[in-house]
Amino acid sequence: MAAALLANTLYSLGFVLEKRALTALPEVSIRQPARLLRLVLGSPLWIGGSLALAAGFAAQLVVYRTLPIAAAQGIFVSGLVLLVLLSARLLGEETSGRERYALGAILAALLMVVLSLREGAETVSRAAPYPLILLVCVPSLALGVWLYNSAERRARHRHRLPTTGVEYGVAVGLLYGVSSLAIKGVSSYLTTSGPVGALLDLLRSPYPYLLLFTGAFGLVMSQAALQRCRASLIVPVCTTVTCLYTAVLGTLSFGEALPEDPLRLALRIAGTALAIAVLLFMPRHDPPARSPQPPIGAKELTPP
Repeated sequence: MAAALLANTLYSLGFVLEKRALTALPEVSIRQPARLLRLVLGSPLWIGGSLALAAGFAAQLVVYRTLPIAAAQGIFVSGLVLLVLLSARLLGEETSGRERYALGAILAALLMVVLSLREGAETVSRAAPYPLILLVCVPSLALGVWLYNSAERRARHRHRLPTTGVEYGVAVGLLYGVSSLAIKGVSSYLTTSGPVGALLDLLRSPYPYLLLFTGAFGLVMSQAALQRCRASLIVPVCTTVTCLYTAVLGTLSFGEALPEDPLRLALRIAGTALAIAVLLFMPRHDPPARSPQPPIGAKELTPP
């Protein structure tokens, strides 16, 4: 539990620091990844945010060794509250009433998932068949890249309302969901006796290569999206997709059984369905900026 809360804090702080650094940089694009990397690596603030995210990754490894996947995701998503508070305090971002209701519904949905767990009855799986992992992960990676490119094409249209970042968040969330499954797989090798044997076994698995792919593409895609959109919205959407993806497909892939009790099973299914429904109905565009209204009583000037 302590490691999960630490991971939440580090991830929230890391995203906010990266967002603050990106606002001071020239516009970046996934079409110029080398330029993007050169710009961000020249920012000490961005490097500090990246180090915080890396430390959160290490804490996440500890969590996956001790908690079932669904329980871990339920705790991780509680970090959304801290992320929204930090975004308002450090970035000056404000969420609309509809967005606050949506975030509240997401937290309630994932609380239902946590309540579906029963202490002592949940097994922590250590391994999954490689063909099954690849069958789940490869199409997800392709779908995430396709969704991101589709969002990019729509965003380039002129006279289009500014996007809130929901599409970007879903696309990056799919990549990070695959990364989360890979982290779960890597954690299973930490129990192997002997570091050399553990490393050799790990290199024979698909997990390090999935992490390399999601790390490279996720870095470029997330930074470009984070610069264009509000962190207080895109990060919660990304986190929710990642948590749902990992909780549902990770539980099935790693063979962690669903609750046998009908009430707990209903809570888990209903929580998952509610979170997906909220994502589908979240606003896709920010409202246009309103022109300032003249003071009351002021006379309208007309040309002579």
